[in-house]
Amino acid sequence: MINRDTPLLRAVRFGGLGIWLLITIFPLYWILVSSLKAPSDIAAYPVQYLPLRPTLENYASLFSQSDFGQNMLSSLIVATSAGLVATVIATLSAYVLSRFRFRARGLVVLAFLVTQMIPAFIALGPLYQMMVALDLVDNRGGLALVYVAMCIPFSAIMLKGFFDNVPEELDEAAMIDGCSRLTALIRIILPVMLPGLAATFIFNFVNCWNELFLSVTLINSSDKRTIPTALNGFITSFNIEWGPLSAAAVLTVIPTMVLFGIASKWIVAGLTAGATKG
Repeated sequence: MINRDTPLLRAVRFGGLGIWLLITIFPLYWILVSSLKAPSDIAAYPVQYLPLRPTLENYASLFSQSDFGQNMLSSLIVATSAGLVATVIATLSAYVLSRFRFRARGLVVLAFLVTQMIPAFIALGPLYQMMVALDLVDNRGGLALVYVAMCIPFSAIMLKGFFDNVPEELDEAAMIDGCSRLTALIRIILPVMLPGLAATFIFNFVNCWNELFLSVTLINSSDKRTIPTALNGFITSFNIEWGPLSAAAVLTVIPTMVLFGIASKWIVAGLTAGATKG
């Protein structure tokens, strides 16, 4: 056999990966460096690739001159609650789609997929009118409710792939032992599905944590805004507050990085398990 893994090919491969990694990491590095610079050094020339006078002034002003602490709390409440509720509802929906055979099943799956093709702004007018009628505008619970509806379709399709990989014989064995179908789902199937559930929850959490369009539309009070809306507030028609914006961006990235770090094994196992059937 011809050995195609030559030193030259390995060098090209690792060189390409190194360039890709540099391109990916550099924006994060630059945001961190900018957040540690004094305001007068951010736009200084020549460009400073390392902060010559490291300072936490941007972080201090972020919390003293804005409601960023409240904004982080709002994002945490909305993203966590919406992610959990959407994952629970999607789990039940996916179980039905995977285990039961009924005439409209294919139509339901198709409807879930079609909803992912429709841009959110198309339904913004009717959605806003409905939220006004329900008195849910400028309400974190109302925003979380919209996020739940947004996350359910794709989450259900995602979890259906995981359920399809769990043998139906487990359900049948549990019911023969006296479990109801719901008890079998909770006590037997879901423990096997933990990687998939973790991957789905993190997907929902990150989507809600980063969402801007609906948050800007449905939340008006500065103390109820989520983080993406707060970040958008640092960009005005006449100025961009680079220091506080960079500091806020660093603090925004940390929770998702920690979450991915804690659940990385479950995410990889879940995505791998749901990739194939059989």
